[in-house]
Amino acid sequence: MKQVIGLFIGSFFLFHTSLYSQNDFSVKGNVETNFQYLNTDSIIGAVQPDSKALLNAYANVYANYAGFRAGVRLESYLPRIQGYPDRFDGTGLGMRYVGWGNDFVDVQIGTIYEQFGSGILLRAYEDRALGYDNALDGIRLKLTPYKGITVKGVYGNQRLSFTGGKVIKSPGVTRGLDVEFSLGDIFKKIEEKGVGFTIAGSFVSKYQKDDNEEFILPQNVGSYGARIGARYKGFTLNLDYARKENDPSVDNGYSYNTGQAALINLGYSRKGLGILLSAKSVENMSFRSDRTKTLQDVFVNYLPALTKTHTYNLVATLYPYATQPMGEVAFQGEVIYTVKRGSKVGGKYGMPIELNFSTSYAPVHHTTRYGMDSSRVLYKANLFDKSNEKYWQDLNIKISRKFNKHFGVSLSYFNIQMNNDVSKVTNDATGIINAHIGVIELDYKINSKHALRAEIQGLFTKKDKGDWAAIVLEYTISPHWFVSVIDQYNFGNPDKTRKLHHIVGAFGYTRESSRIMVSYGRQRAGIFCVGGVCRYVPASNGLTIMFTQSF
Repeated sequence: MKQVIGLFIGSFFLFHTSLYSQNDFSVKGNVETNFQYLNTDSIIGAVQPDSKALLNAYANVYANYAGFRAGVRLESYLPRIQGYPDRFDGTGLGMRYVGWGNDFVDVQIGTIYEQFGSGILLRAYEDRALGYDNALDGIRLKLTPYKGITVKGVYGNQRLSFTGGKVIKSPGVTRGLDVEFSLGDIFKKIEEKGVGFTIAGSFVSKYQKDDNEEFILPQNVGSYGARIGARYKGFTLNLDYARKENDPSVDNGYSYNTGQAALINLGYSRKGLGILLSAKSVENMSFRSDRTKTLQDVFVNYLPALTKTHTYNLVATLYPYATQPMGEVAFQGEVIYTVKRGSKVGGKYGMPIELNFSTSYAPVHHTTRYGMDSSRVLYKANLFDKSNEKYWQDLNIKISRKFNKHFGVSLSYFNIQMNNDVSKVTNDATGIINAHIGVIELDYKINSKHALRAEIQGLFTKKDKGDWAAIVLEYTISPHWFVSVIDQYNFGNPDKTRKLHHIVGAFGYTRESSRIMVSYGRQRAGIFCVGGVCRYVPASNGLTIMFTQSF
């Protein structure tokens, strides 16, 4: 298939190059390079790699003409930057596809990125910051037989790694079908009344040969689900449910329990007010195309974390939460309210107040009638049946006030409780880590081109490595330059020799679609998470150069 797709893409570009000036032909793309030169720093445990220098590089090219499209991505790991899977090395073609579509049919062959609903049954996507890519290699067919009706089918092998300049695929085959009805598009009278309503159903299965000598394993594992989306004026409601057949794997100790998941989101918004309430229940929903894999390898599905995505340094990097696919019951509530502008409290620009609370617990496993018998059904679990074992809790509030066109302040407080026995981020603590974090953010616009931003952060905990402080300073000269410095200081570490500063200085230059950033400093080891998906990043000390270019 690789040779056929390569020939097709080459022919596509050669045949249509002469038509580049025409409006219906376009070529777009981007280049990204991340270079590191690292030093040994025994104090923080940073080790200089044998090559001293590390490089990740990517180049994407996309072309479209008269319904046809094609794309390629070249990847290079010489060797990979720290924190990426150790199976990433070499230079080669990491993504390639060709496709064609019109109002009725759309077909794509090659690399496929796709998601059904919220993703609890299927999500093939890439997150380069995490080193995560579980793309399908195969075919996707999308049909729109009538406005408001969409049918999607996918069939292929998942990407597992990139070794020797080649994509290594999972041995399992993934198949999926999704049908969605948008009643507002089908029945215009519904839309005219301000009502939006969608219903959808999905089926996803995997095939993997049974090569286990100890157990008799199902070679085909199916999962299915349904979702509903409703909208009326300022209200929105989304319900998503999925069920998975017995899927013995390393994750669940090769048990024959079935799995299920439910996700509920209820929202309301109007001018100056937004409310979101969410609930999630997950049981045995680790769904991989290879039953022998662990960590973040070849997940067919995606289970979103019901936690606020934090951006402040100490909050986001010290105690993040990872989704627990084997079981969790989670809840989240968020209110965003803006005190009216022109009022005494809101001032000239209004005052946004953000309040967020999220929590997650272990589910209850009823073992009275179940056990390690020949059926290997180990327990029974019900949706939203939570135990008293807390995995996570996050209470945070942020108040922002712009005093004039030059000066603004944001005040934030976070209380994070994380069960380190479940979502392990440190070897220096057990049980619940309770951390209180305060942040003061200052923004000062000196004039139309010059601006200064500062963050003063403090984290206080009686466990782990003790208290931390962080200072972030960023100076921007619009539209091209910026310079910044970040210092993380572990001033409360009970070991005096470990009361260390982790300072990183950076500057960058942007011109049109080109951007280069150079940084140097000390980075502590930690867990980096996005949306509940995490990877470990080892300690480092050295130079980093990042370059991006779009065309």
